[in-house]
Amino acid sequence: MSADTLSVDPGSGLVAGARYVPSPNCDARPPGVEPELIVIHGISLPPGEFGGPWIDQLFTNALDPAAHAYFEEICHLRVSAHLLIRRDGELIQYVPLNQRAWHAGDSCYAGRQACNDFSIGIELEGVDDVPYADIQYTRLSALVTELRTNIGSLRSAPLVGHSDISPGRKTDPGPAFEWPRFRRQLADLSVI
Repeated sequence: MSADTLSVDPGSGLVAGARYVPSPNCDARPPGVEPELIVIHGISLPPGEFGGPWIDQLFTNALDPAAHAYFEEICHLRVSAHLLIRRDGELIQYVPLNQRAWHAGDSCYAGRQACNDFSIGIELEGVDDVPYADIQYTRLSALVTELRTNIGSLRSAPLVGHSDISPGRKTDPGPAFEWPRFRRQLADLSVI
């Protein structure tokens, strides 16, 4: 998937080229609020394992607590993200971009609380201390390029990690995420 095979429909908030798995864990943004921040996350279910249906199930409230001991701790959560990039580069969308996804939790950016209100949440399948896949950087760069090109409020949106907006509570995407590499790829696509 290159930037030319991705496209955002600002009306529907859907990304063509993404598999759409609708999450009920979303709602309307506050009146007059548009996305102005892009938050990068890391997720793996069970922790440290990749693949499988578990992320889809978590974001659609269908996670079976009996499938893994860890799932008993989290199956009650009502969370989502706008998009997920899997280790193999597959792009999945859970929440339309014009809706508020429940990804940031207790958060603050530049003195502004409740980052869910004004952000787009992008999950990368991964953990803090395992290198992310090359294809994930490629897909993330193409996706951010498309978002910044087609959604006016995101044109110069800051890019932050979950750890930046929820310090002390969250660590993702972690030290394994190579911010300089990601920013170089964005620069190569002429978005910064």
